[in-house]
Amino acid sequence: MSRCDRALAFVALILFGAGWGLSAPLLKIVVGEGYRGFGILFWQHLVGAAIIFGLLRLRGLGLPFGPRALPIYGAIAAFGIFLPSAATVHAAPHLPAGVLSVIVSMTPVMAFAIALALGRDRPSVPRLAGLGLGVGGIALMALPGSSLPDAAMLPFVLLAILTPLSYGIESNVVGSYSAAGLDPVQAVGGAYVLCVPVGLALALAEGTLAAPAAGVGFGALLIAVFVNSLVYAGYVWLVGRAGAVFAAQVAYLVTAFGLIWSMSLLGERYGVGLWAAFAVLFAGMALVQPRPRAAPSAERDL
Repeated sequence: MSRCDRALAFVALILFGAGWGLSAPLLKIVVGEGYRGFGILFWQHLVGAAIIFGLLRLRGLGLPFGPRALPIYGAIAAFGIFLPSAATVHAAPHLPAGVLSVIVSMTPVMAFAIALALGRDRPSVPRLAGLGLGVGGIALMALPGSSLPDAAMLPFVLLAILTPLSYGIESNVVGSYSAAGLDPVQAVGGAYVLCVPVGLALALAEGTLAAPAAGVGFGALLIAVFVNSLVYAGYVWLVGRAGAVFAAQVAYLVTAFGLIWSMSLLGERYGVGLWAAFAVLFAGMALVQPRPRAAPSAERDL
């Protein structure tokens, strides 16, 4: 890469981290305006599907539905979109946005642990140390009186941990989209097709399907989905331009910007415990970064 290309890649990495970092604080605004549970998921998935289909049209791509594509769609829908989103939106009313941002940073640690369990990765001292630091970071966060303002939040921390756990499962189960002849944007579009009716049915059953209304809450929801979709498309470009390992560094920036946005937009302030957990988790992330030939999951935080 030329010096100009390297500079462009670094600027893009920072912008993508800043965009994805908005997710947790915007979700807190959404729930603060009365939107709840699967009702949020339905609108997220419906609007996200519309944006992804717009991207497909711009690129002249269709959406194949064959026996090779459907399992990919199903795995992404379950572990890359629906389960992590469901865990986050149900935990969000009870946890600070900064805590949610730090919890999501566990994704590389979870992915490595699952890869070890499946025999897809080899243990090494640095990466095992990173796994231990990841567990230690969550323990620091969960200690009563350290990171959490209220011990009653602990069950919702455990619920929120399902988000990086789901992403970790998805990154190991889905594998390569190209094996099914899919473009990454097609893979996510097909997953949304499956998520929208499921989200609608569950929102109706839960009684949380609120009609869209002009206001701060639905506006924040639209902004979050729009920004995440654009950043996702940019992330796919960055992987192709600068490589998977370079692009994976966005995980650090997403968490850092999540804390920055939460403090600036929501006025959140954190104790020493959360900052210590944040530092320990960052160290763990650094030690379990993917090997140079590892392929990351491209649809992360949609």
